Amino acid sequence: MPLPLPMDNWKKTYCPSGLYVVATPIGNLKDITLRAIEILDGVDLIAAEDTRHTIRLLSHYRIDTPLISCHEHNEHRRTPGLIDKIESGLSIALVSDAGTPSVSDPGHRLIRAAVEQGLRIYPIPGVSAAITALSASGLPMEAFVFLGFAPKKTGKRRHLLKSLAAESRTLVFYESPRRVVQFLEELHAVMGDRPVVIGREMTKIHEEFIRGSISEVRDTFTGRPQIKGECTLLIGGNETGETISETDLIQAIRIELAHPATRVSGLSKTLAREYGLPRKRVYEMALKIKNESPKWSSS
Repeated sequence: MPLPLPMDNWKKTYCPSGLYVVATPIGNLKDITLRAIEILDGVDLIAAEDTRHTIRLLSHYRIDTPLISCHEHNEHRRTPGLIDKIESGLSIALVSDAGTPSVSDPGHRLIRAAVEQGLRIYPIPGVSAAITALSASGLPMEAFVFLGFAPKKTGKRRHLLKSLAAESRTLVFYESPRRVVQFLEELHAVMGDRPVVIGREMTKIHEEFIRGSISEVRDTFTGRPQIKGECTLLIGGNETGETISETDLIQAIRIELAHPATRVSGLSKTLAREYGLPRKRVYEMALKIKNESPKWSSS
């Protein structure tokens, strides 16, 4: 049964013409602001990522505003018509399935079009999965880098992770439960065994935060028969402050291998610690270089 609300006796809010970017709950339906409820009840139309999902939220708060779909597959077709409606004097609220629209969700195209047309845009702030996870992570959050979903193609994903290996700020990613184990393995291979926190099913009944090193959290997930719920990953930054280009790393390895007594295992451990790199990455590179030629020089 819907809960009694403070707004039950309020008059319907008048919303001036414009686009209202409204944040909605990421799980618990109570995590919505009173202003967001007022706006959703007062606008002429709601553009929703999935109308079937949004109707449950509206029903819970006894809101009967008309809905129209606006998702990643039809946003380019919907946008001109929605802009026309706003220009004709209507008020439209944009919502995604969870959290803030256009933050790793549909909505950017419509918002950009409204900006280009000089239309009024009203941000209605609220829940964000990234900030929710950061607040409970225990990782440094005075500065962080939000990256949303990593590229689906392996090559592009690896390239992105390598470019972030020296980043000292906390990294924030979104990932699906189907790919989270693979992503953790790639993080470990590229960045080493850094601290990581994963928020899963946040604000819901089965809310869970898994903390530990990347390998520990990976092993925790690997041991489960099934993983459910979108995951927010927070990776500790590179605390050493050291970084080295691949060319310089190869040169450093060649210099070390020039000494007959040098072992690949010891070399990789030393250079990985010195430059804040994953030991496995240095080891594999050193092994490859050693097998390429029997002669070494520092040049």
